[in-house]
Amino acid sequence: MSVITHITHLQERHSKLEKAIYDEQHRPLPDFSTIAQLKKQKLLVKEELHRLTMANAA
Repeated sequence: MSVITHITHLQERHSKLEKAIYDEQHRPLPDFSTIAQLKKQKLLVKEELHRLTMANAA
């Protein structure tokens, strides 16, 4: 898999996690444990995206 393809997949994953967080936060009884897990996953994806874009730019 090329770096560009991997970055695209990570961007899609980031967007899906963002939507999942939004959806969970706006439920009548949000599960804050789930929200915390989703946010951690989103942060890991963001860090990986940053690492790849910096490496790809160099």
